[in-house]
Amino acid sequence: MPLVRIDLSKKLSESFTQQVGDIVYNVMREQINVPEDDKFQIITRHDASEFNIPKSYLGIEYSEEIIFIQATISFGRSTDLKKNLYKAICEALVKNLKVRPQDIFINLIEVSKENWSFGNGEMQYADKD
Repeated sequence: MPLVRIDLSKKLSESFTQQVGDIVYNVMREQINVPEDDKFQIITRHDASEFNIPKSYLGIEYSEEIIFIQATISFGRSTDLKKNLYKAICEALVKNLKVRPQDIFINLIEVSKENWSFGNGEMQYADKD
């Protein structure tokens, strides 16, 4: 855990895309203690016509280079940890890839530990706290 989905424009290179994934993984390791090698990501590049977003929302103006980051994680992290995670992902993408901070959209989905199977039809986290 986590399972991370990253959706972004096909205008962005494959190298850029991989760097986004690496940055998100490294920040999650630092901020919310994701274990080493626990890097499960689905990265999808889209045509502009596949995004249906407003020009702005909550005073934030978006561009065609918006990056959607959705991570499914286990319950148990505090609001402060999540705030720090959002900020650290944003800062790292801005610093390393010159992404506009307004174009970094993050969503966390929290699930119970029994909702994970990493293979073999087993529930690896069920008995772990």
